[in-house]
Order: sequence, then C-alpha cells, then structure tokens
Amino acid sequence: MSAEGERKIAWVSEWMPVLNGVRERLRQEGTVDGRRIAVILPIEPKTAYLASCLADAGAEVSVAFQGAMVHDDVAAGLAARGVEVFARQGSSHEEEIDYFREVLARRPEVVIDDRADVIRLAHTTHPEVLDTLLGASEETTSGVTALRAMEADGTLKVPCIAANDARCKYLFDNRYGSGQSVVNALLDATNLLLAGKRMVIVGYGWVGKGIARRARGLGAEVTVCEVEPFAALEAHHDGFEVAPLVDACATAEVVLTATGVRHALGPEAIDALPDGALLANAGGIDDEFDVTALRSAATATSRVREHVEEFRLGDDRSLFVVGQGVCVNLSAGEGHPAEIMDLTFSVQALSAGYLLQHARDLQPGVHPLPAEIDEAIARAKLQALGLRIDTLTPEQEAFLRGWEAFA
Repeated sequence: MSAEGERKIAWVSEWMPVLNGVRERLRQEGTVDGRRIAVILPIEPKTAYLASCLADAGAEVSVAFQGAMVHDDVAAGLAARGVEVFARQGSSHEEEIDYFREVLARRPEVVIDDRADVIRLAHTTHPEVLDTLLGASEETTSGVTALRAMEADGTLKVPCIAANDARCKYLFDNRYGSGQSVVNALLDATNLLLAGKRMVIVGYGWVGKGIARRARGLGAEVTVCEVEPFAALEAHHDGFEVAPLVDACATAEVVLTATGVRHALGPEAIDALPDGALLANAGGIDDEFDVTALRSAATATSRVREHVEEFRLGDDRSLFVVGQGVCVNLSAGEGHPAEIMDLTFSVQALSAGYLLQHARDLQPGVHPLPAEIDEAIARAKLQALGLRIDTLTPEQEAFLRGWEAFA
C-alpha cells in the first residue's frame, strides 16, 4: 500500500514547482529545521507532499485528519517518508479527536489547520499546548470565520495567518480548484451526464463561482441560491438564474452546497426535491445539509456506488447523497489539481516559516499573509509557467504615488 501512495506523492511533486522552490529555500535558510509543525489537512497526495517538503526541510511533522478525507495508501506512503501520520479511512469521530490529541501531544509550534479544528481544541480541552504554540495558519473560509469569532470575543490566544485570504489561495484554489475538482468528483462518482441537467448551487462565493462556471461549461442549467444581495446580483450578471432555495429545489436534479454554513440546505428544501435528485457538499463544513436527519427519515438506505448512497423516503422518493455529505471533491475524489495546490501549499509552507520567525512579534488574532510573500509566490508561478509580464515605468509609479492634479 505504501508503494502506491509514494507513487502518487511522487507524481504530484512533478507538477508543484513553486513548492519545490519553497522547500529548497526553507532547507537552505534553516527556517523550519528542528521545529515542530502539525498539518491538519485532508490526507491526499498534494497534502502529503506539503508535509514531506516540510520534513525534507528539517521539520518534525505530524499529520492528522478525519477519515472521510483520508486516502490510506497516501497515508502509508507519507509514513514511509518519515512523517508521523494519525489517520485512517473511515475512522469514527471519537477516533479523529484522539488523532488530533496525538498531534497536540507532540506540542507543535505551528499548526497548519483546516476549519480551525485543532486550534479550537487547543483553546478548549487542551490549553496546556498554548504554552509552546506560536501560531497557526488556516486553510479554509469557514476556519477563518471561526478564528475571527474567537478573536472578537477575546478567546484567541495566538496569532493566526488567514492563509485562505491570500490571493494566491482564494483566487485559484477556491475558484479554479474547486470548480474542476468538485464537478469531476461528482461525475466520476455517479458516471452520469451533466449536460442538460438542472443544477442548483447554494452559495456564490469563490467556490460557488468556480463550480457554476464549470457546470455551465459542461451544459448544465445552473441556478444560484444566495442570502447575500451582492453575491446574488453578481450571479445574475454572470448569466445564471437566481431563485429562492425551496423554489429552485422543486425542479433540481443536482444540488451542491458551497456555503460554509450549517444546514444551508434545510428540511423544507430537501422536502421539495424531486425523486432521483443528487445531493453533494462542496463547502468547508460537514453538515451543510443534515445527513443524519435524512438517514433517520429514510425508510431504507443502500450504497448504490462506491461513493453514492440512496436514501429511500416514505413518499416514494429516492435522494442520492454523493461523498457521505462531506466535502465531495475529497470524500469522492483526490481534491484540487496539483498545479493549483502548488500555490496554496506554497502559501501554507511560507506562512509556517513566517510564524516560526515572527510570531512573537504578532499580537494574538487573525493576520493576513504579508503581501510581499503572496506576490513572490505569484511571480514564482509565472516564472515556472514561462510567462512574462510588464512593469510600471518610474513616471507611472510616481503618478500612482502622487495626488496632485496634472496639467
């Protein structure tokens, strides 16, 4: 099993040139050498390569995540590279908490977190780790939202980098990465045609925008549901139908949630769905629709494909849930393309390095990735792609710095 996982890790390494450069920089500068870093991210080949790069640069790395998004062969391949891995496919919630505790027992100095899971655990049941924890770097929109809530009520005790808010992350990972990987996972899991299907996308943030664009490109009839007026207007001007959720669900053949909000697809909307509708979650939290309640309401359930479960309801409808109702591109696929994660994980690796060097100079709270680091990653990616851009002339720079009227 480990040999297959190592092959997958080696494959993605060929498509992540910026991260390769970051690894060499960290190694030469000794930024992470001997430092303890926890990686709390879905265990698939790109994440494994990030952890491997940090370990190659001298860090003591431990990795954990929930079982629905763990590829056992990749976990085995990563362990074979000398990284501590606490995860297995299909683990229970209680086991996952134990895995997170194992990571915290290593007293990480920096946590690369997902959905702020481990940072919240450190601040609630394991406050002793805050004595040696310098900071965290957060991967997701929902996680940054949680950290800002902690900051607002004075709970957050360490500085946290909002890696999700870096331009090299959200402009590419959330939009292009999610757009391709979510649609790919849905189609691979079901082996159905998207062209002509009525698709409802709940949420029109960067993830929703990417999915909507890819789905339309494959011929789907896309309707967007939103609670935020500016996002709804943007969806309208991008050429998509906009409608209330229950109205849209009445004729939906596919529903994808992309909100980061609990129970975004509520019982009334689920009751409105026609027989045979497909449901999948592309968002950053596990219960954007309530699979537990759906299971309780079903008269029968059956697994009809590897990643598709049928829920037979009392009114003779069947609904099909793809990827267990958790982030579908990882629960039913391998996540974003390697070239996209090259940017995201360069952000994360450099965020970890920045915290190790500067955390003691930062106040507890949520901080942006320094703009110069973000821009350096973008420029490195352009160079790797063989692309060149122009520069401002000294006169243009002076114009932009000035405010006086020009004759």
